Amino acid sequence: MENFKPIKNNSGFLFKNDRKQQEKQPDYTGTLNIEGKDFWLSAWIKEGKNGKFLGLAFSPKDPQAPPKTNTFERSKATNFADEDLPF
Repeated sequence: MENFKPIKNNSGFLFKNDRKQQEKQPDYTGTLNIEGKDFWLSAWIKEGKNGKFLGLAFSPKDPQAPPKTNTFERSKATNFADEDLPF
């Protein structure tokens, strides 16, 4: 990605991913700033019953950020008994 001036708060940009080699890789990549924190932004062109749309994902640029886990891994790691739930 090219170097640009710092991103304004609560804004971002996307560029076409010219390096895409696999279907799972994003069609567009960029940077996003939310409340002063920088994130990587990825977008995929999707097809739905109402036409094309963009699916988005973002992840922190901070190298100290905890690794992402999927919902299944989080639910396995947390063992609650039924009586611990408030509903």
